Amino acid sequence: MVADCTAGSGDGSEGEKEMDQKAPASDDVGGHGDRDVETVEDPAPSEGPPGEAAEPRKWKGAVIFLCFYGFMMAIKPGEPFITPYLLSPEKNLTREQVTNEITPVLTYSYMVVLVPAFLLTDLLRYKPVLIIQGVSQVVIWVILLLGSSLLEMQFMEFFYGMTMACRLAYSSYIFSLVTPALYQRVAGYSRSAVLLGVFTSSVLGQLFISVGEVSFYTLSAISLGFVSFGLTLSLCLPWPKRSLFFNRTRNPEQVAAKSELDKMNPKESAVSPAASASGWRDSVFVQMLLEVRNVTRRPNLRLWSLWWVFNSTGYYLVLFYVHILWNTVHPVTENKNVYNGGVEAASTLLSALTSFAAGYVKIRWNVWSELVIGVITALQAGLLLLMGTTSNIWVCYAAYVLFRGFYQFLVPIATFQIASSLTKELCALVFGINTFLGTLLKTIINLIFSDKRGLGLDVHSQFLVYFVYFTILTVVYLVCAAVVIVRHYRNQRKGGGDSEQVASTELSPVAAESEPLSNGKSAKA
Repeated sequence: MVADCTAGSGDGSEGEKEMDQKAPASDDVGGHGDRDVETVEDPAPSEGPPGEAAEPRKWKGAVIFLCFYGFMMAIKPGEPFITPYLLSPEKNLTREQVTNEITPVLTYSYMVVLVPAFLLTDLLRYKPVLIIQGVSQVVIWVILLLGSSLLEMQFMEFFYGMTMACRLAYSSYIFSLVTPALYQRVAGYSRSAVLLGVFTSSVLGQLFISVGEVSFYTLSAISLGFVSFGLTLSLCLPWPKRSLFFNRTRNPEQVAAKSELDKMNPKESAVSPAASASGWRDSVFVQMLLEVRNVTRRPNLRLWSLWWVFNSTGYYLVLFYVHILWNTVHPVTENKNVYNGGVEAASTLLSALTSFAAGYVKIRWNVWSELVIGVITALQAGLLLLMGTTSNIWVCYAAYVLFRGFYQFLVPIATFQIASSLTKELCALVFGINTFLGTLLKTIINLIFSDKRGLGLDVHSQFLVYFVYFTILTVVYLVCAAVVIVRHYRNQRKGGGDSEQVASTELSPVAAESEPLSNGKSAKA
């Protein structure tokens, strides 16, 4: 039930999690979120406000406030305990209702809201979407406190999906505050703030339950207080003047030149319908949509994008349903015997460590990517089988922590492999498309296996389905790995092929100019 706040991710966010990731820095949890930004080597004047470099105090203050906001919005001590709360006598909902009628709404809501949230985030310049996110958070906890019916809990999940979709506004807001040269550093700050918030929230929730012995109702009231404060902070955020796509800062020299031409040729300055249509086709956003076709032709980008779509689908399905599995393996009799918060804190910490460790891996990714992905996916499949069959809750907890850690190890690697050769705008679009496709796949799987209108499987059967899903992915990855490795060594014997790419590659910024679009224009133009 609890969504990953850091994703991107994050994890948390799934989103993510995920449109802001442009550098090899550590990601978590995705979450949503929820995952890092590109290191841009060309801090062109058009990329930031003219006086930004001359006013370090101003942007530092804004970044510190945004990080504080991200930390506070992640403080929801009751979040790891939503599922036990729904299944407790206080709500009196059945496990079948929570599994097959309530939880699937989260995925449906996220899919419906994701694209509008992505577009409105840029069009409205971040702040309104962050306010909507804060309002949705408040509504979630108000419904949990006051509601008890099945329909009310479905509405709660709808607003939860809306909250997840709006997390991308926080991920990308940071880019409007500083010049490109500072993107990687400040993105690390903002993601660290969210990770710290998720960890602190989980620890607080577990302390309230195990030591303070507070009720789920009281814990929800405490969470409502925190998210209400977070909403207040969102109202105080500065409103950026620019964004990636629809509110780009224009070069003052270009604006002045155009004004002079208009004065010299007033008749030519009138815009005809044909010229207007041509201008629309030549816009950066449309050109980048067209350029996505070429991105799919690059083997490395295609591989890691497919990993992002398929593996993140399985990852988030596990996150959505694992708390129901825990309640099935170890039914809640007393609040103090629930350890969801402690497990989430441990998994967040391990995810942060594995993401950090990924930055120091030196490997020929053009040769070994498929094998690394295949081995880790195989390990995740084994952990899912263990979770779905064990009757020991502690084994189930440990398997979940490792499962998240393996996924988060690959997130910064995928981020780097996708983002290193793309502009930040095109990268945001690619991650957005990957996230949407993953969400669409989650919706289809949910509709077939989880939803009451489909097969309506119980949670143990669902985890066996996830095991089969990851097993199929493992076979595909390993077969592709065998083909790539055989081809590599065959070419090596012939003295050609990959000779120019055999050097080890580590997760470090790549100083390369962005490739031009198909029509010869630059995506940065």
